[in-house]
Parts: sequence; C-alpha cells; structure tokens
Amino acid sequence: QVQLVESGGGVVQPGGSLRLSCAASGKLFSSYSMAWYRQAPGKQRNLVATITSGGDTNYVDSVKGRFTISRDNAANTMSLQMNSLKPEDTAVYFCNAGRKSGGNYYPYKYWGQGTQVTVSS
Repeated sequence: QVQLVESGGGVVQPGGSLRLSCAASGKLFSSYSMAWYRQAPGKQRNLVATITSGGDTNYVDSVKGRFTISRDNAANTMSLQMNSLKPEDTAVYFCNAGRKSGGNYYPYKYWGQGTQVTVSS
C-alpha cells in the first residue's frame, strides 16, 4: 500500500520552468517503478515519464530534452523538473506507482490527487 501526494504545480509563462514533487508514504516505495502522467481538459490521462527503482528513466517524445524525472528512495519522493514549458504542457499532473516489464509501464491503483500546471502568457 502506498499513498501519493503531488505538489509544485502553478501558472507559468511559455519557456518557464516548474518542479513537481510526489511524496509517498509506505515502506515499499523503493521497490516500485514510478511515473508521471498528465491529463488535459477533455482528454485521457497520458504517460509522461517513468523511472525504475534503480533509476532508469523513459520519456514520451514530446517532453524529451525538456523534462527530467528523478527519485530519492531514502526520502520516499519523486520529482519532475519541467523546463522550456509550452502551452500544450497544460494539464493536471499525477504521480503513480507501478511496475515496468518488457519495456512497458503498468500502473498500479496508487494515484495522487494531481497538481495543476498551466502554461500561459
């Protein structure tokens, strides 16, 4: 069992930066792969980035080179550094605990409440 709480969202101008954080409770955080998802208004929730327990990362093409996912297993936290933000990055961002197998990420039922990111001039 793990509980997740996101923070760090806000309003930023195009080209700006934000850093999202995900705080996890529970003793098994380090055993999970973790991910950030985002959901824009009227659209489905989509995977943005993943990180394994050992620190291997993957990103969707639209954020490669701009976003960086990281984790601190000792502190039970995960982060998403977002640079060069674009209006199309506007969404509610969610953290998730899951597993990776065969190159794919499989989300478990553990979700945070989400944090709003708005990129607008």
